[in-house]
Amino acid sequence: MVFRFDVDLPAIGADSATILPLMAQLRVIKNRMGAVGTIGRITKTMQMIATAKFTSASQRAKSTKPYTERIRELVHEVSASASDYGSPLIHGHSEPKQRELLLVITSDRGMCGAYNGNILKAAIQHIRSCRERGIEVDIEVSGKKAVNFFRFQKIDVLSKHEVGDVPAYEDVEKIASSMIRRYAAGEYDAVHVVYTQFISNARQNALVSQLLPMTPPAEEEDSSSAAGEQSRNVVYDFQPSVDELLDDLLPLMAKTVMFQSFNDAVVSENIMRMIAMKSATENSKEVGRALKQQFNRARQSQITTELTEIISGAAALE
Repeated sequence: MVFRFDVDLPAIGADSATILPLMAQLRVIKNRMGAVGTIGRITKTMQMIATAKFTSASQRAKSTKPYTERIRELVHEVSASASDYGSPLIHGHSEPKQRELLLVITSDRGMCGAYNGNILKAAIQHIRSCRERGIEVDIEVSGKKAVNFFRFQKIDVLSKHEVGDVPAYEDVEKIASSMIRRYAAGEYDAVHVVYTQFISNARQNALVSQLLPMTPPAEEEDSSSAAGEQSRNVVYDFQPSVDELLDDLLPLMAKTVMFQSFNDAVVSENIMRMIAMKSATENSKEVGRALKQQFNRARQSQITTELTEIISGAAALE
């Protein structure tokens, strides 16, 4: 988000007296200079706050990502050794209900560029795509921006969740547990999460991620890889049984993936707000310089007018 300031003022010249007195023009310009300076200080402060929040949120997201990736790999390894294991969390339901659950994660505050707009655009596109295929979508949201958006669009929201700027695993676990329970009961064919994935400081992608069912990754094409062959040929001896392990690991994986999604969303929100406030601060400086030039020209015009009046008065006395 970039703040734009209206700095169009009456031209300073011979006809300016017919538009505004010079003193009034100086007063208007000076007031605008003060307002722009105040806005610049506010956006600079918001930029510093967003930078601090981004640093702490980035550390949390980076610390949880290795665990998320490792538990995902573990589930895939265990499920590959259990060919006869059947669970709707992996394979889906045999009798589709033509109904999906969608969780949309946005921010509580604005001034973060296109962050919320990209998420809501992706959510609306997914909802329209589902409806075109005859699939009903139940929507749950996290963040006030999503609540206001769907209220404005007159789209019903099933539930609203308050997670905050620092997502706690306990809060996310409650949300995930409720979704897993309803999905396992056969109420939904799939569960999707719309959030902004943090890739790097310069790249964040709004995407629709499928949380349930957990489809295993495609088999790697490069079968000549020695490491890949070794991984596929490993025989595990499980204790307890594979079924019992997967019964515990699959819900844990879903909860962990959702928690990582919330952490990525917070990181993306803060870095996009930091960039937006930096642009706003730089823009306010440019506008301030333009206003100062106009003020100097108006002041010079006033001085010239006063000198002309003095010289004319002195000439009239002679």
